[in-house]
This record gives sequence, C-alpha cells and structure tokens, in this order.
Amino acid sequence: MADRTNVLITILVLTIVILAGVLIFNFMIKPAFNGYVVDKQVEAQNILLTNIVAQATQNGFVQIPIDGNQTLFLAPFNPQQASATPQG
Repeated sequence: MADRTNVLITILVLTIVILAGVLIFNFMIKPAFNGYVVDKQVEAQNILLTNIVAQATQNGFVQIPIDGNQTLFLAPFNPQQASATPQG
C-alpha cells in the first residue's frame, strides 16, 4: 500500500512540475523571445530605411530588384519642385 502511495505522489509531483514548466514557458520565456525577435525586426527595418534614404540622397534614386528581372526605382519627392512646374 505504501508503494502505491509513493508512486501516486511521484506521478502527481511530476505532473505538477510539467504543468509548471509549460506555464513558465508560455508566460515568461516565449514572450521574452518574441520581444527579442520584434526588436531585431524593428532594428533591421530602421537600418534598411536609413540605407535607402542615404542611397537616394547620394544617387538621386534607388534601385530595388524584385522577382528576378523586375526592378523598383525610388526617387526623392520634392513638393516645392513639383508645384513649380507649369500647369498645362
């Protein structure tokens, strides 16, 4: 009888430990990891935009290759220059 009680207590303790591990993972480790990933994505986005703006300022345009043989051209927009053109 004592052996059965010890086995039952061991199983219950293991179940509690496993459930505690799942809770710790879902509420502490996973959000921390997702926050790290989001921070790195924002950092990469800022670096990309900084490089695009720098290249557009330096060259007057930016070429971004898309799907093999297609290219997207970006050029800076100056509202004063656009409004100075005569209306026809």
